[in-house]
Amino acid sequence: MDLYVPILVLAVLAGGFAIFSVAIAPFTGPKRWNRAKLDAYECGIEPTPQPVGGGRFPLKYMVTAMLFIVFDIEIIFLYPWAVSFAPLRGDDGRVIASGMGIFALVEMLLFIVTVLAAYAYVWRRKGLDWD
Repeated sequence: MDLYVPILVLAVLAGGFAIFSVAIAPFTGPKRWNRAKLDAYECGIEPTPQPVGGGRFPLKYMVTAMLFIVFDIEIIFLYPWAVSFAPLRGDDGRVIASGMGIFALVEMLLFIVTVLAAYAYVWRRKGLDWD
């Protein structure tokens, strides 16, 4: 249990800081309200009126978000695999085999090929090109 005390202390400090920041913000922030501050903010451009149904949203933003998620998940899987892929050494120091074996190597190669196929598909469909 002693190993978890620093993590618990850090979590309590982070939570306390977050609660303190949210609680003190109304008292310390400026209170000059005007029409521009109450309007919706759209990346520094004037907001345009939207149709009642919501209107069309460019698909390239969603494709970029999905690509980010796919490659983020790839890194989440690849990093621990690469760290734990320690070689087994014999008595003379030569590398005999991987600690995880051939099965883990084949599984990771299949995973990488699947992700690269998705990347090639998006690249071929010009999903990475911006106007």
